[in-house]
Amino acid sequence: MRRRRASLRGASLCMPRERAGRAGRLARAVFGGAVAAACAAPGLAGQAGGAEVVDAEALRPRAPVPIARISETIEVDGVVDEPVWDTIDPVPLFIMSPTHGGEQTERTEIRLAHDDRYLYVSGRMFDSNPAGIRVNTFYRDNYSGDDLFSFVVDSYNDYETALWFATTPAGVRHDRSISNDAEFTGDLPPFNEDWNAHWDVRTTRNGEGWFAEFRIPFSTLGFQAQGDEVTMGITIYRYIGRKNERQVYPPIAREWGRLAFMKPSQTQRVTLREVRPTAPVYVTPYVLGGLSQAPVLREPADAAAFWATERDRTAEPGVDVKYSPSSNLAVDLTVNTDFAQVEADDQQINLTRFSLFFPEKRQFFQERSSTFDFGTGGFTDRVFFSRRVGLEGGELVRIYGGARVVGRLGGLDYGLLNMQTAPAGGRSGENVGVMRVKQQVFNPYSFLGGIVATRLGRNGEDNIAYGVDAQIRPIGNEWVTLTWAQTFDEAVNERNPLDAGLFRARWERRTDQGLSYNLYYRRVGPDYTPRLGFQLRRDFTLFGGEVGHTWLQGPSASLNTVTLSAMGESYYRNADITPESRSIRPEVEFAFKSGARIAVYSNTQFEDIRIPFRITGLSIPAGEYWFQEAGIDWMLPRTAIFRGDIRTTVGSFYDGRRAGLIFNPMWSVSRYLEVGGGYEINRIEFSGRGEAMTTQLGRVRLAFALNRQLSFSTFAQYNNLDKRTSINARFRYHFREGTDLWIVYNEGLNFERDRGFDPRLPWSAGRNVMIKYSHTFSW
Repeated sequence: MRRRRASLRGASLCMPRERAGRAGRLARAVFGGAVAAACAAPGLAGQAGGAEVVDAEALRPRAPVPIARISETIEVDGVVDEPVWDTIDPVPLFIMSPTHGGEQTERTEIRLAHDDRYLYVSGRMFDSNPAGIRVNTFYRDNYSGDDLFSFVVDSYNDYETALWFATTPAGVRHDRSISNDAEFTGDLPPFNEDWNAHWDVRTTRNGEGWFAEFRIPFSTLGFQAQGDEVTMGITIYRYIGRKNERQVYPPIAREWGRLAFMKPSQTQRVTLREVRPTAPVYVTPYVLGGLSQAPVLREPADAAAFWATERDRTAEPGVDVKYSPSSNLAVDLTVNTDFAQVEADDQQINLTRFSLFFPEKRQFFQERSSTFDFGTGGFTDRVFFSRRVGLEGGELVRIYGGARVVGRLGGLDYGLLNMQTAPAGGRSGENVGVMRVKQQVFNPYSFLGGIVATRLGRNGEDNIAYGVDAQIRPIGNEWVTLTWAQTFDEAVNERNPLDAGLFRARWERRTDQGLSYNLYYRRVGPDYTPRLGFQLRRDFTLFGGEVGHTWLQGPSASLNTVTLSAMGESYYRNADITPESRSIRPEVEFAFKSGARIAVYSNTQFEDIRIPFRITGLSIPAGEYWFQEAGIDWMLPRTAIFRGDIRTTVGSFYDGRRAGLIFNPMWSVSRYLEVGGGYEINRIEFSGRGEAMTTQLGRVRLAFALNRQLSFSTFAQYNNLDKRTSINARFRYHFREGTDLWIVYNEGLNFERDRGFDPRLPWSAGRNVMIKYSHTFSW
């Protein structure tokens, strides 16, 4: 491969230039060679020309790089004018997209520093066309194609978990937690977009571009020290929306895929000196008041007014406490836990005979939630599912309070959670508890772990589940996962550990270049009942696998990658080893450098139905069915002002046929207003039985943000199966981090009131208005 000259300016990376002295010269001697090699690589610093594909993995600096320790005060105002910033060399940036290893079109200067309590990150994002800088929304945690300045911190240096912080030119904050090395492995999603933390960022703009300064408390990050030194992993990047240009440090090979910049394993290791742990306490009391109204049928019915209104007033306080007694331990306490401000769930149309899965959105359960992850297969199945706490049959159950302890000791991650709920619906109150441990073994990518989950006090249905798991990376990109779980339920007569247990094994090759595969086996016994978890189906044995090949396209191609894959699964009944479900799905996906993606697939499905059931009101008789469908998924570039995805499906369905369309558009009208929506329609026909149904599900989201403090959103949904429209409106005034005023309005509307008999349904199916104020005190 032809080499080109590149600036060696990054050899000092984050050490102050004038102040380095003897220590600086020694550090340069130790670490400079690795960084200089990286900077000499093709395209790393962006000053070099060409657009050839670079084997960045082989050229990355592997030795930890020191971050400058400063004593000067940095005013976090987004101006980046403190003299100390100019004593630190900017990191050398590498182009990940649109052309891997290509030219850097806009100059960027990113610097890192730290003192006793904070990590500081500054960015000077120069732009030759300031009018082209994208600011599409003021809404927090809502990416709308804006320009971004972001970084990922693997603060515990475990190569698996990290925290992601980002801002836009308008100073809009984004944060999320990352788990499982940002891998979508078919188990649990690796991102927690609802996670929020205490940190500061400010931005400014002028005719040269935009500028940002971050200040992240080490108490928010958490870390482990060895002597007076702390090692972390960091990836930093700038994203230019109109060009789909991502400038990243360190350089990352293409084989890690389009989300490689989020992977903790690919971060650059950095060292910090004499970081003094702090023990901040955050106390957040809240007061809540509200009014609920629900229609009730009069007894006896009055023909003049069949419906009366039942009113319920609410007025109550509560408090949350966060405390970090050490740099690697966090304690959270909650009393009279409330989630009034949580956005309503997205409604779903169920076209299967299994339960629907809804993700967790409540903030208390988001904090370090990945510590408690214990996946048992598929996207949904797990031993602990936090939505089992404080929710019963879709109705809220009061949570008296609880506590969570999460920490890391050496290579051991541990978490404990205990919550107490109130009696509800004729059932006693419940105490739920979870303990999870994971010990790093062999290498930074492998662990052994265990979990215990208890649900006690449920009127004779006490439930205990335990599990052990292992994830091993024996060599290269090969990964092996083994999991065992077992339950003990007071209402179930478990015959033996195998019938009350779950076992799975998986071997996979993780890569987004060349050959990848995923082979798995799972057996779930008939008595396995994780009442504090989620299990989609029981009493089966599964054999499955997926194989694929990804071809990387050249610098001049409009395509980035082409992937051809095939997946197959076979479910067998444990009792007689007869097939229950089978599927084969070949697919080809085209990923464009613009960010657009198109996937074309076909799916052949077999179902052996022994117990009739109903789908959307239509009957599915017992019998054996083979049916096929074909579909196209098209995702528009996320950076476009108008974006979204379209999915179409057509084919046979059991003994009939189905055609489906899903359209989820999003339009950034201005930085103040974003309009989103969704429309799903399915036409199902069983002509041989004279049955047919058209399902429709519509969503409309309006997100208005006057600035970073004041926002208003409305989320309306209509489902023709329920014949009802629901509205969830939320007003928020964000005074500062941890201090908020919320006004939340919910109502259901009966649009189809006539039922062919009296009484007609009222317009309102129920409404409530809640006002919540919370204020954080810290010391």
